[in-house]
Amino acid sequence: MGCSAWTCGFNFGHLKAQSKLSVFFAMIIIFMYLFYCLNGYCDTLPRPVYDHQSNHLQNRLQEGHETESVFDAYNASSLVRGRLSDLDNNIQANNISIADNYGSKKFPQAIIIGVKKGGTRALLEFLRIHPDVRAVGAEPHFFDRFYDKGLEWYRNLMPRTLEGQITMEKTPSYFITKEAPRRVFSMDRQTKLIVVVRDPVTRAVSDYTQTLTKSPGLPSFQNLAFRNSTTGLIDTSWSAVRIGIYAKHLENWLRYFPPSRFLFVSGERLVTDPAGEMGRVQDFLGLKRVVTDKHFYFNQTKGFPCLKKPEGSSRPRCLGKSKGRPHPQIPAEVLLRLREFYRPFNLKFYQMTGQDFGWD
Repeated sequence: MGCSAWTCGFNFGHLKAQSKLSVFFAMIIIFMYLFYCLNGYCDTLPRPVYDHQSNHLQNRLQEGHETESVFDAYNASSLVRGRLSDLDNNIQANNISIADNYGSKKFPQAIIIGVKKGGTRALLEFLRIHPDVRAVGAEPHFFDRFYDKGLEWYRNLMPRTLEGQITMEKTPSYFITKEAPRRVFSMDRQTKLIVVVRDPVTRAVSDYTQTLTKSPGLPSFQNLAFRNSTTGLIDTSWSAVRIGIYAKHLENWLRYFPPSRFLFVSGERLVTDPAGEMGRVQDFLGLKRVVTDKHFYFNQTKGFPCLKKPEGSSRPRCLGKSKGRPHPQIPAEVLLRLREFYRPFNLKFYQMTGQDFGWD
């Protein structure tokens, strides 16, 4: 049967409109597909998606907002992980939801809990050479400053890890924070705890030196160290002195964690024998000994070990300018009095840890 010119024209026009609409939607789909592929998201499309929560502080932490210089990735494996971390940060900053294709965010299985000016930054950067270690660059300060933000907030700060990788963070002030042991225990009683310790007298002077660079008008070391210069009574309320009473702080942690959950790293040996100390750390974490003496050389100018030239880099990598600062001259009698003050605490610390650190 035939059709009128008007009916045929209407049908033809209807089909033509449908065709144009189909082409339009096809072009949209193709454009979206190309956009995701060019941005490296194609592999993630079949998997479940989830939203990344972000806020100002979290972005600063994930971007490594800190004054310390950090090492570049040492080998191809860590370089790839770094690229994936950068991609993840960019996605979170733009509030884009993607599939969990690059591992998952977990609570840290190990935490460097102390001590300030003991060598924690060096230890963390040496550990980041290992392909099975993923760590937060900046100090989260969750268990001492931001605990009220909740565990989910804390986990969101962590880098993504694949199966077999360890999540880590370091915040040296945890060691002297009274509430920190209970809070870490509540998160995971199996957490491994690393404490980097150093001669408390040298540590106190280093602590003072760092503060002095920020506050040039600071009183002298001896004025801060003594309550009364005549009697020689030490002022334990001054944080530079208080931190070095290691035995007292460790007692607080041992109320919640057995000695087997701790590793005590010598800050001195981390300088003189970094590969040896790193071997102990890797064994404690259950990692293969990847970080060895082939990774280090001693920088005579700075007075501490640096990483040898990473693959693809033009020069070796050392910690930043804030490390290896020259210390001010402290009167010998002041240092001797302080050493006498620490001696009984040091001996008790040796007994508690089963290690003689040789500070006396």
